[in-house]
Order: sequence, then structure tokens, then C-alpha cells
Amino acid sequence: MIAFMFSGQGAQKAGMGKEIYDNFPCAKEVFDKADEALGIKISDICFNEDERLNETEYTQPAILTMSVAALKVALEKGLKADFVAGLSLGEYSAHVASGSFDFEDAVKLVRKRGRFMTEAVPLGEGGMCAVLNLEEEKIQQACDEVKDIGRCYIANYNCPGQIAIAGDKAAVEKAAEKVKELGARKAVMLNVSGPFHTPLLESASVKLNKELLQIDIKDMAVPVITNLNAKPVPSKDDIIPILTKQVMSPVRWEQTVRYLLEQGVDTFIEIGPGKTLSSFVKKVDKNVAVYNIEDMASLEKTCGGMEC
Repeated sequence: MIAFMFSGQGAQKAGMGKEIYDNFPCAKEVFDKADEALGIKISDICFNEDERLNETEYTQPAILTMSVAALKVALEKGLKADFVAGLSLGEYSAHVASGSFDFEDAVKLVRKRGRFMTEAVPLGEGGMCAVLNLEEEKIQQACDEVKDIGRCYIANYNCPGQIAIAGDKAAVEKAAEKVKELGARKAVMLNVSGPFHTPLLESASVKLNKELLQIDIKDMAVPVITNLNAKPVPSKDDIIPILTKQVMSPVRWEQTVRYLLEQGVDTFIEIGPGKTLSSFVKKVDKNVAVYNIEDMASLEKTCGGMEC
């Protein structure tokens, strides 16, 4: 069984999508649709050295566009998924893959999502930190011990040995010191614009809900595994409440991979920029087949392994 995985924020890089844009009309069509839907040349932001690529309002539609373009190429090559999932922002790409969202609706939506997330906490006031090789209980202990400084929460369960915390910047920095005292191998402050996937994003969640209610949502043709609880979204009626909560709730990626393995998935294909999710999967189970599609070389390698 095959699962498609879709990249989250942080995977962006200048030039992403240019090769598939140049080589596949179906990919070019996706970028053209995004440019028209957004009223900006998101293709230029993806393909060139453009500082907007690292601004959340533009990062999110850029990654979604590139991911859906790569998806169209994968489908044209005959690849099909039994399940789809994505890390944070990638869950929206998964819904496009599943047919529950039209691409044009999704790309406009995630631009607003990015803006709402940026507005939720003033720049410089929030922070995130990746904690390596420390038990969840001790990480939670560190978060609890800095409550007098500010709010700090577990935000991402990425893979065995990697959990991210987020919250008020001063509290996260203090918690980063504490986790090292408790035995963490490393605690790395992340270069992100806010404390994503924590209750500090509640205002973004409220605004996002209003936008989600304006969208025509269809039945899912392929099961979407949500970050919220690492289980399939039950029905189209559950998509809005789940995505409303998702933006301010922890990302349970490791649990998502374990759920997919339990369902018999033995091949994971990361679609979109980078190989971050591929590395996470390998840390959960090094015996499964993992591929990615982001450019001509990775497409050729995937097609060679999948015989497509």
C-alpha cells in the first residue's frame, strides 16, 4: 500500500518546482492557476531568489502550489495513493489530493491561513525549538517549569527522538535550557515566524474557521490522515472542525506514520519540496520504501523504484 505525504512549512527553497514546470504541462497548469487565483506570480516567488518565499503568507501558497504540481506529475506517471497525509500546511495539499478541496480554493485559503498565523502573535514574541533525544514526559516537565516566564507547549511530534516545543519566546528559550539539563542531546531554536500549533494561535483558528465555512468541500476520494489525532478524517463534515483546531493543536506526525504502517502501508512518497518527511519516516521504520518527488532527478528515481 502507498501513502502520499505532503511537505510542510520550512521545506521551501528558491527554485522549487521549476524543473517540473518546464517539463510537464500539467505542472505548469497548476502554477498558472495559482498565479491567477492569487493575483500574484507565485511562480516567480518559487523559482527565483525572492525574500517573500520565507514570509508565511507567501510560503504557504508557494509550497502548496509546488506540491500539487508535483502531485499532478505523479498521477500522470500512474502513481496512486491508498492514503494521503501532510505535515501541518501539507494537510491542505493532502485534501487537494483527496479531492475534498479544489486547488484554487485551497491556494487562496492557505495564503490567508499564513497571514492569520503571522498576525496571531507579533513578530519576535513567539518561538519554537526542536528538542532531540529526550522523553516526552521530561519535555512536558520543562514546559511546565517555565510557566512563571510564559506559555510553552509541545507543538510537533515529528519522529522518534525529535519533538518541537513552542510558545512565548522567553519561555521557550528557558525551556530549551531546561531540556538540556534534563538530558536532551540538543535543543535548537527554529527560524520560524511564530509559535505554531499552540493555543497562542487561537485568534488564527477563529479567523480560519470563517474562511473554511466559505469553501465548497467535497467527499474525500482517498482517506486523509489528520495531524490532529493521527487518524482518518471521518467525513467531509469533519474537515472544517478538524482544520480549525489543527492550526492551534500539536502535529502528531510520528503517530500518523505509525498509523499508516499499521494499515499496511509499505511505500511512502513525499510530494513537494525537500525530504524532511522522508527522514522522519525512516526514523520510525527504516525497512519501508521511501521516495520523493520534487524535481526531475527525484521523479526518475521514484519511477525507477515504482516501475511507473
